[in-house]
Amino acid sequence: MQQTAVFTGGGSAGHVTPNFALMRALRCEGWSVHYIGTAAGIEKTLLESAPDIRYHTISAGKLRRYFSLKNVADVFRVARGTGQAKRLIKRIKPSVVFSKGGYVSVPVVLGARKICPVVVHESDYTPGLSNRIANRFASKVCVTFEDTLSHLGAKGVFTGTPIRKELYDGDRARGLAFTKLGGNKPVIMMMGGGLGAKAINDTLRQALPALLPRFDIVHLCGKGKLATQYAQPGYVQYEYIDAEQPDLFALADIVLSRAGANAIFEFLALKKPALLVPLPLGASRGDQIQNAAYFEKKGYAAVLKQEDMTADTLTRTLVRLYEDRQRYIRAMAGSPNADGTGAVLDVIRQAALTSGKGIVKAPHVLLKKA
Repeated sequence: MQQTAVFTGGGSAGHVTPNFALMRALRCEGWSVHYIGTAAGIEKTLLESAPDIRYHTISAGKLRRYFSLKNVADVFRVARGTGQAKRLIKRIKPSVVFSKGGYVSVPVVLGARKICPVVVHESDYTPGLSNRIANRFASKVCVTFEDTLSHLGAKGVFTGTPIRKELYDGDRARGLAFTKLGGNKPVIMMMGGGLGAKAINDTLRQALPALLPRFDIVHLCGKGKLATQYAQPGYVQYEYIDAEQPDLFALADIVLSRAGANAIFEFLALKKPALLVPLPLGASRGDQIQNAAYFEKKGYAAVLKQEDMTADTLTRTLVRLYEDRQRYIRAMAGSPNADGTGAVLDVIRQAALTSGKGIVKAPHVLLKKA
């Protein structure tokens, strides 16, 4: 009997892209895979590149941690979406529902709770609002950070986060050809997500005179944030990179980044020493601060607070990171579950087994480079 899984997650790329590693693995094992998201969310855009995944749309409302009159309308959107998801799940008859989080996941989890097992994955050090709701109805909650288990009780499973297989297939020579860099200096790659990170962008550009004599720099600055007045040898800018990202990772010696959980665990899996500049508390719920502190404690990354960041402190910290890079690489090499793909797949398979909807096939072997 063919196994069927329903995936959900959206609102940001970080709630979607880790699902690809899992969905592709299950498709290789013969599973039927469906995805439930919104009609206008980033999840729909990203899933357009996966024609073998059946995409379904529902209504969803944004969950806010602050008072807003929009919350009233969104309560009704969540209720409507829950009914839509429930009808879809009854029709699809999945063995398991897997949720990666984001506001679209809440109605899906609520709709599935009495129909089939639900597995939730929490990326951040502490659960966000959507997952705090979803966790109540989950059979198992996979966590990226081992310390997060203290928030979850018996449901929690330390798995790490799924890593896209293609990230291991990067090639430095292709990265040099794409960027047209000379290859005779170490490379810093700065990335701040699809929208970029203005504070880091500005400070990095101020630091170019001090950094460029020693490093080449690949700057992923975010949509609409190119600054052509800084164009010069050794410094290349891109708004956003997709297919070439594995090659840029292979090219980079060290990384400068925000501290989103999915990004930093990609650095860990690829053993890329990173300088993390987490979003400050006023601009977030503090999850990036916690993520960065955990990585610093484990010896996987260096941390520079945004309020302490100047062109001078950024330059000095990046130089020190590069000089100490082997120490960080050794620490990352000893990390358990740096790539959580296999562990999360095991939890999904086990949940499907408990649903009684068919026999789970033996796990296939996941191929990745060391």
